[in-house]
Amino acid sequence: MTGTLERLEAAGIHVLDSELTSHFLLERDGFVCLVERREDKFGNIGAPALVTEHGFGVLVWRGAQSYFVAKGFEQPASEEQVQKLRAFAADLEKAIGGG
Repeated sequence: MTGTLERLEAAGIHVLDSELTSHFLLERDGFVCLVERREDKFGNIGAPALVTEHGFGVLVWRGAQSYFVAKGFEQPASEEQVQKLRAFAADLEKAIGGG
């Protein structure tokens, strides 16, 4: 677990305090992801999302346009946001998958 936490820290990914007992909540640059808790280690990685006033906005594609969508909320996603979200997901996989 220590090695994983060090890799997350090196990637600028923060484990947020949360009342969740079944998942860890990880964040970087306004993006979050739930990761399954397996006793004292990280498990399956969920879909990363953008934090919005309406909850977590997941990335969806409609044709060539991408959007962040949450309940009662929709916002076009910029190319930069899509790249940051993908980099966040890739860095999570490297940090947790390598543990």
